[in-house]
Order: sequence, then structure tokens, then C-alpha cells
Amino acid sequence: MKKYFFLGLMGSAVFFNSCSDTVENEIITDPVQQRTLLSKITTVYYDNPASPQTTVSTLEYNSQGQLIKTLSEGRSSINEYDSSGKPVKTNYYKTDGTLEYYALYTYNNDQLQNVKAIYSDTNLNRTINYTYSNGKVATSTLCQTANCSNPSISSYTYNGDNITVETSELGGTITFFTKNEYLYDNQLNPYTFTNKYFRIMMGGAYALSKNNYTSEKISFKDSAGNWVPNQNVVYEIQYNSAQLPTQVIGKSLSGANYVKYNYEYITQ
Repeated sequence: MKKYFFLGLMGSAVFFNSCSDTVENEIITDPVQQRTLLSKITTVYYDNPASPQTTVSTLEYNSQGQLIKTLSEGRSSINEYDSSGKPVKTNYYKTDGTLEYYALYTYNNDQLQNVKAIYSDTNLNRTINYTYSNGKVATSTLCQTANCSNPSISSYTYNGDNITVETSELGGTITFFTKNEYLYDNQLNPYTFTNKYFRIMMGGAYALSKNNYTSEKISFKDSAGNWVPNQNVVYEIQYNSAQLPTQVIGKSLSGANYVKYNYEYITQ
């Protein structure tokens, strides 16, 4: 499972919102309407098996089910919305409580066009732009310079509502290409009821797909332009009564741990 970072997001902290006016962003239980909201994510990375790294993110909501605040490793973010419920600004704060940067969201009708990160040092400013095909995100392009030289680009291929192939071009002095291929279960993923604009901003197959991927094949492109298999990961998933994952454990084919996610939810 990819370890998503965007515009300097705090560790595994991602930005969620469950809007109160659309079925897309709610789980409804009779006879009382309730929202099921993701409230805590605990992630364990096994890049160094002898010393796994754990991050914990907590999410706070207002009475409308909108994500207001995210906390992770002492850092925080606070979201602002327009009258229609679209996120328009996110402020990111350092561990000492001072503002590190803020992000502004731009839309074309109901499509998120870009998100811009604004720093006091303008050399750090960056923008991510999105294109769409049949209403789904087709590409995301991260620009770290004003003229968008050497951008990083992610492209997505879908089968129905799931991304089956994700190709990434990491821009820079040396361009690096990776390809991730996925197989899925038929259950809801943790971000099913997350505001769609935050899912787009998060990017990647896990946030943008409908279901949970159960296997991941990772390849890189060599100097001759050939895709070379690098790693295969299999995911074991446990679900709650709402068919949402509560734990996801990724392991290599040899059985070595790769990553583990624990998800906690609240109803409102």
C-alpha cells in the first residue's frame, strides 16, 4: 500500500470530510440517520524491520460531519469550507503551533482543478493539477517550480470504479518511473465515505478506488525502457459490521511485514 504524501502532508495524516447532504459521504442506519466517520489511523511502516516506525493520526469533526482538524505527530491542520461544503483552504501548523504553510483549492464547477501550497518562502510553493476522463481522475501533476519544469506525474487506468494500474513519473534531475498493478476485494475501502475532493487530493489507487486492493505488483522502468518487477505485496484485511476495514496488513510474498494500518471510526 502506497504511503501517500502531498504538499508536505503530516506523515500518514490525510484530510477527510463526510458531508451531511449526500449519500456518497454517509453510511445510513435505520431508524436514525448516522454518519460513520474515520476518526483514527495508526500506521506501522516496516522499511526497517528491526525498528518499525509508527504514526498516529486523529481526526476531529464539526456537527455537520465536516473534518475540521487533523493531528499527527504534534503537527495539525485546520480546514475551511465554502457555503456548498467544498474545502477551500487548509492551514498547516508546526509542532510549536506556528503556521508552516496553507493550501488553496480551485474548482471548475464541481471538479477540483488544482491545489496550491503557499509558503512564506515562495521558492517552496507548489501546485498539483488534475485532469479527468469520464468523471474520474486521469492524471495528477505536481509542479514544484513556477514553470512546472520536471513535474511528477501520476496516471491512472481503471476497471470500473477501481484503479488497476497506476504509473508514476518522479520528476527531478533524474526521472524515475514506477508502475503499480492491483487486484481488489468487493468490500468498501476506508475512504468510501470521505469527501471526494480530499480523496482526489490524497491521490493513488487506495483513496480513489471503490474497493480495497488485496495485492500489489510494483515495477520500475530500467534505462532501456523496460518494466522490471521489483516487489509483490499481499494484503490481509479485517472488516467491521459496516464492511469497512479495521486492519490492513501488507506482506511480501516471503511473508515479511511491509505495512500495517489500523482504522477506527465514530458515528455521529
